[in-house]
Amino acid sequence: MNVLIVYAHPEPRSFNGALKDKATDVLSAAGHEVTVSDLYAMGFDPVTGPDDFIGERADPEFLSIPREQTRAIETETLAPNIVAEQEKLAAADLLILQFPVWWFGMPAIMKGWADRVFARGFAYLPGRKYDTGMFKGKLALVSATTGTSADTYAPDGIDGDILSVFWPIHNGLLRYSGFDVLPPFVAYMPSRMGGDGRNAQLDAYAKRLGEIETTPRLFFHPTEDYGPNERLKPGVLARSGVQRNV
Repeated sequence: MNVLIVYAHPEPRSFNGALKDKATDVLSAAGHEVTVSDLYAMGFDPVTGPDDFIGERADPEFLSIPREQTRAIETETLAPNIVAEQEKLAAADLLILQFPVWWFGMPAIMKGWADRVFARGFAYLPGRKYDTGMFKGKLALVSATTGTSADTYAPDGIDGDILSVFWPIHNGLLRYSGFDVLPPFVAYMPSRMGGDGRNAQLDAYAKRLGEIETTPRLFFHPTEDYGPNERLKPGVLARSGVQRNV
């Protein structure tokens, strides 16, 4: 299996760095090919804009990112640093996003990586999303750390259910583009753990990585559960993430 780890933390000695290293070691030892995109070390530019396109623009007078992405994919004129990441992603059977939860989401550098790499024409098109997504058959895993406790991210916690917090990533990025999504691995408050606690978390992560093939995927409603207005049909009980029956 080819694995791509996209890693976003500015400090190599962070616990995110330790989780990235653990995944690299465990998966490599199991015979998988592992590639790491260390976004801070790469100096990856997270800002999408006109420099993403090196060929003739579809519309030189007005910048529509989706329109220009589609044309650039068709004409092979995306910026080389985007193409390099797309090639890694296209080759991957498993994508791991490794990051600290900052302001209830990914760090800006990783969000920008998604903005630029998950380009229209490469990651999605009309009629090619969710069940028919362009990355259908690939697996994805979010591995993250938090600054607050598991209790705060419980369904009745002050920060909200962790699966709801990750819904924009799980559904809006990964499932939207066709991935099957594994339950996240979350290390809560590693900065407040002692060495034994951190080692226990690393061991737990190694165990999770060894069980990827048998771990049930997160549930997302299939296309047939939705009506022509893309809302759940009457009588279908909402079971995914933040969805609810009204």
